[in-house]
Amino acid sequence: MRSAWLAGAAAAVTAISVPVLTASTVLTASTVLTASTVLTASPARAATEAKTAATWNQAAAALAKKLEGDPYAYGGTSPAGFDCSGLSQYVYRHAGRGKVISRTADEQFLHFKRIPRAAARPGDLVFFHDTSDPGSYVYHVGVYEGGGAMVAATTSGGRVELQSFAWAGDTVTFGTITH
Repeated sequence: MRSAWLAGAAAAVTAISVPVLTASTVLTASTVLTASTVLTASPARAATEAKTAATWNQAAAALAKKLEGDPYAYGGTSPAGFDCSGLSQYVYRHAGRGKVISRTADEQFLHFKRIPRAAARPGDLVFFHDTSDPGSYVYHVGVYEGGGAMVAATTSGGRVELQSFAWAGDTVTFGTITH
């Protein structure tokens, strides 16, 4: 009795054509019930998105490195002079197809997805907090280059430079908007 009911219910469901939207196509409920269709589409799209994110992140990391040596300027947002968040904002706006992000380090942190260091890719951002509490105020940001290095605009009179962030200990978090 139960198997007959299930067979009837399955037939009724496949007869209904309810549009289901995906990023690339419109599917019907009967198509969605085909496991092979769903399983082959999702991994391919996920792989494409991951490759796009990796490529964009690489472009961001490369652009940050090209800006090494540019002068520090409080409130600066261009190669004529950068502060830390102005540098990250500029890199994100000008890398690849560009991504618009907030102006200050703390605002950038609030809009990024927090990720563990092991998941960070070059081009992601490194955030510096007042305390080891990851919810504390973010006062500094740099563009992650891999390992223990980032590109950042440091201090008045300084320049954009590749530097270690080991000095910050457990007050550092990582963030992404690409993966």
